[in-house]
Amino acid sequence: MKATAPSPSYPTKADPVRIQRDMALVQAVSLTMERTADLNEVLNPVLESVNYHLNLRHATITLFNRKTNDILIEAAVGLSSQQKSRGRYKLGEGVTGNVVLTGQPKIIPKTSESTLFLNRTQRGDGSGEMSFLCVPIKSDNAVIGTLSADRAYDPDADLQEDARVLQIIASMIAQAVNLRRAAQENSDRLAKENERLRAELKERFRPSNIIGNSHEMQIVYDQIAQVSKSPTSVLTLGETGTGKELVAAAIHYNSDRADQPFVKAHCAALPANLIESELFGHVKGAFTGATTDRMGRFEMAHGGTLFLDEIGEIPPHIQIKLLRVIQEREFERVGGTKTIKVNVRILAATNRDLLQMAQEGKFREDLYYRLNVFPIYVPPLRKRKGDILLLADHFLEKYSKESGKAVKRLSSAVIDMLYSYHWPGNVRELENTIERAVLLAEGDAVHPHHLPPTLQTAEVSSKPNRGTLKDMVEAYEKDIITDALKSSRGNMASAARNLGTTQRIFGYKVHRYGIDPKKYAGCGGAARSSDRVVTLLPPLTTAWG
Repeated sequence: MKATAPSPSYPTKADPVRIQRDMALVQAVSLTMERTADLNEVLNPVLESVNYHLNLRHATITLFNRKTNDILIEAAVGLSSQQKSRGRYKLGEGVTGNVVLTGQPKIIPKTSESTLFLNRTQRGDGSGEMSFLCVPIKSDNAVIGTLSADRAYDPDADLQEDARVLQIIASMIAQAVNLRRAAQENSDRLAKENERLRAELKERFRPSNIIGNSHEMQIVYDQIAQVSKSPTSVLTLGETGTGKELVAAAIHYNSDRADQPFVKAHCAALPANLIESELFGHVKGAFTGATTDRMGRFEMAHGGTLFLDEIGEIPPHIQIKLLRVIQEREFERVGGTKTIKVNVRILAATNRDLLQMAQEGKFREDLYYRLNVFPIYVPPLRKRKGDILLLADHFLEKYSKESGKAVKRLSSAVIDMLYSYHWPGNVRELENTIERAVLLAEGDAVHPHHLPPTLQTAEVSSKPNRGTLKDMVEAYEKDIITDALKSSRGNMASAARNLGTTQRIFGYKVHRYGIDPKKYAGCGGAARSSDRVVTLLPPLTTAWG
């Protein structure tokens, strides 16, 4: 930090000794401020230079807090910590408070003759009369503090010149204060942003935000709650696209390691010849292309959680090293000899039958049992069809917002198609289906012809207005009834009231069209407090696994 200040100007007949002394002081202060941007490391050395060159007893810097109107001693030379603590003033109080209030320097030739000098710090040492000088520290014409000094009374002393030099030093101090405030504001901003992002991550992966209220998912939620706070290894099982990575994320962000790294490694995507280096790192020269030392995923995750997706794809020779890390919490980088110790919680996931692989000799049995301490099975979408409409509605809202369209509902025919489809790609496929449908939709609803060919049936036309007038009227009436049931969460009486009809007539229509109100028990409006709703949905760019 470079602090610049005007050189002292003197009358033609000024004392050359004094000129030399003052110039030396300004230079000393400038050099001190160049050494560091840390205000705490600057102020005391500056005061020591002022004390030495001006032959003072004490020198003090105070800063003004505009929120409390308090003026407190920030740094001092020649005062004990107890004396510093007593140096507290209100705006306009004493010499210091008056200087902050007026912005004008004050010179007290004899402190014993001044009612303005409070001597709150009790700095008198009994060695005789004192003179006291106090000048403002200004930033953008606003007083931010003071620089004060006292010296033994000398009737021949030029206190005006002393005050002028102190004012130059004060202007240099103001630069340091401004830099500290800017750095503090930036630090506070970054801290707030960091806290916001952490809170956002925790909120995004908290189990109560995972969509799905089926019995099968309730089991998953209970298991997440049971294991999150422990250091236990977890193996998440399930087909591709069911949301295994999100289960792992929910466990991490609800654990005691939530503030530590959550590192992911997709084992199937890592080349066989590089997987060891990716996981454990390497040293310079370990292999062709290893030009520098490189940290692996285990080191990156130190103190936090490492998620190993598709763990069943790890080669046998890596399985041995992985087993050692899990058991002993230590390893060596590729090509290195130094043992590195890590504190990492292991979460793994796979869509393969690891037990069968172990029995066939394709996966180490001891590693399997180390990983499978607490297994969590995420059911495929076809086994929790009660969640299909909840998920579809979520994706409908999400992609309608992203595309700027006003697509608000799924037609009854679309709902029937979603329920009848077997969903081999699970939630990921459902999300892709709804995203495509929203892009193709012309009005406020998704119709069968907006769905991909894989969902089309012989009974469902690819054209929205095929059939007689009666057929189209009935289809429209069925859509209205379906929407009413969705809005009322499957409550027949409430849906009938919302449509302005009787429950008997509404029930007749429901029976006629073969509509199952239970499908819509968890849909529409805000979730009830009694419901347990968790979203196994990928946030932003989170991959499904």
